[in-house]
Amino acid sequence: MTVITGADELLDTEVYLDLRRLLDCRLYLKCEGFNFAGSVKVRPAAWMVDTAQRDGIIGPDSVLIESSSGNLGVALAVIAAAKGIRFVCVTDPKCNPSATDLMKALGAEVVVVDEPDATGSYLAARKARVRERCAQDPRYVWLNQYENPANWVAHYENTAALIAKQFPGLDTLFIGTGTGGTLMGCARYFREHSPRVRIVAVDSVGSVNFSGAPGPRHVPGLGASTPMPLIDPSAVDEVIRVDERDTIRMCRRLAARGVLLGGSSGTVVSAAAGWLARHGSADHTAVAIAPDLGERYIDTIYNDAWVARHYRRGAQDLLENQ
Repeated sequence: MTVITGADELLDTEVYLDLRRLLDCRLYLKCEGFNFAGSVKVRPAAWMVDTAQRDGIIGPDSVLIESSSGNLGVALAVIAAAKGIRFVCVTDPKCNPSATDLMKALGAEVVVVDEPDATGSYLAARKARVRERCAQDPRYVWLNQYENPANWVAHYENTAALIAKQFPGLDTLFIGTGTGGTLMGCARYFREHSPRVRIVAVDSVGSVNFSGAPGPRHVPGLGASTPMPLIDPSAVDEVIRVDERDTIRMCRRLAARGVLLGGSSGTVVSAAAGWLARHGSADHTAVAIAPDLGERYIDTIYNDAWVARHYRRGAQDLLENQ
């Protein structure tokens, strides 16, 4: 029996979903949504805050501030509330409404940047707003998930080590790519401890994490409009880019079987299932990390009107083939 005294102590429940029955796919899905933050982001959030406290960066009057498209913001809201620290999340209109509501319920202040910067990037505009707040008030502490090494160290010390313990014969690991924290922590761990494991990075079409042309993206979580400083492409064996239509198709397919996943998770599963259909075998052991569950996407990828509005080309196919 696991007993905790605060929401910030529950970082991993080690639940894996065997997808052979649901997708006829030899894939184990590490489900990261069973904590008080509802996503894998609770781990780097806790690690970044603990590190900053240990280093004396966070004091009794500090106000945490961070730019986030959703899950990291909710995770920091949970950690900050548990520790009695004020928190401000700077986000944008693409953030799921349920995520902003959750942050507010947890006592966080939510600032929505309505206009992108001159290049059309909401991310750059969010960062600019964070810097503005920090310049105005010395109490503000920006953890900066985009460059903070604690982001990837959290996954090196925890996520990857736990997977390696459960799957000593692991062949392939599929990891979604946003800031690159989960990817780089896991990739560096396996490069050092089990270099035979194939690391497959999963990104969204329209993201520039691994070069490529930028394009519109509507599902928050994976992908980036500017290259992420934490990412070292040389640590990755292969990159798979997933069209958001395939993300939605996979999410809805699994929901029809009782498994409600978030957009990031649907993207990773779509990539993994396609790769295994081409390269898998009866004795191949593969794990995919599912960053989040699907409750926060009820108003978006599971909403017919939202899908029809954002994916006019092929929307009817998405709605009819669930």
